[in-house]
Amino acid sequence: MKKLINNPDFVVEEMLAGFEAAYPEYIRKLPFHNVVVRKAAPTKGKVALVSGGGSGHEPSHGGFVGKGMLDAAVAGAVFTSPTPDQILEAIKEVGTEEGVLLVIKNYTGDVMNFEMAGEMAQLENIKVASVVINDDVAVEDSTWTTGRRGIAGTVFVHKIAGAKAEAGGTLEEVKEVAEKVIANTRSMGMALTPCIVPAAGKPTFTLDENEMEIGMGIHGEPGTHRDAIKTADEITEHLLSKVLADMSLADGEEVAVMVNGLGSTPLMELFIVNRKVKEILTEKGINIYKTFVGEYMTSLEMAGCSITLLKLNAELKELLDAPADTPAFKII
Repeated sequence: MKKLINNPDFVVEEMLAGFEAAYPEYIRKLPFHNVVVRKAAPTKGKVALVSGGGSGHEPSHGGFVGKGMLDAAVAGAVFTSPTPDQILEAIKEVGTEEGVLLVIKNYTGDVMNFEMAGEMAQLENIKVASVVINDDVAVEDSTWTTGRRGIAGTVFVHKIAGAKAEAGGTLEEVKEVAEKVIANTRSMGMALTPCIVPAAGKPTFTLDENEMEIGMGIHGEPGTHRDAIKTADEITEHLLSKVLADMSLADGEEVAVMVNGLGSTPLMELFIVNRKVKEILTEKGINIYKTFVGEYMTSLEMAGCSITLLKLNAELKELLDAPADTPAFKII
């Protein structure tokens, strides 16, 4: 195992210490709990957004803590849900009279622990609501989930629900718009190489030199099938066809596109994928309103990518365009 780490047992703590040292104008880390919050949290007069999950997906989720997006991000061990106690500390640190929305990816441990923390917070008279993200069209029901997995589409939920909260929306309104994003977001990914969890010291799975895995999850969960490596255009066509088959998009409708790298995919290759995405959507009469290309929801050093589409209306476009200022996401 070749990694730029010290002790595998302390990678999350040391990562967050370095993250806080890099962005003190944005965030601060809570002592002992592996939670980062907005520097001036709590922000009075607005609903707070709390998200998180296992580490290894950076810049998710700490990179999206800041104005217009999250108020707190909770970091579990690598690919492991944070504990209810961690999540509760985040809720208590950023919670306001307006309430807290928990943004949860659909993995069994995340759902269970975030919902348990929400119940504990309600016992302390904090208003809490939650949404569960399930944008991955590749696999439904598995060892890790009931229903579909939550992957890179999570970032669109952070952005749009965060904008609604920043604009003064009530807890009910922020939850409603988050659910609207979830209902209109679809993603699918693929992997060219595995990744290595530091504590394990070996790859999470194996692929032959000429193999790829289609529909791979962000924790190395199995996808739909393995295949011989194909061209970027062929891979893009396959992923996008599965996404489009699961969406109701009419001629002339608008989408936001995210081409997301999984950790070790050069931007050159992501832009090649995006070129084909634009070509296919243009041929189908689907208008691209805004495109995001880069690393938003990674999987350690896995090579591969995911493609996400968000179907837009006037409200979602306005919230997507609203200002945001975080370490990993900025719209001015």
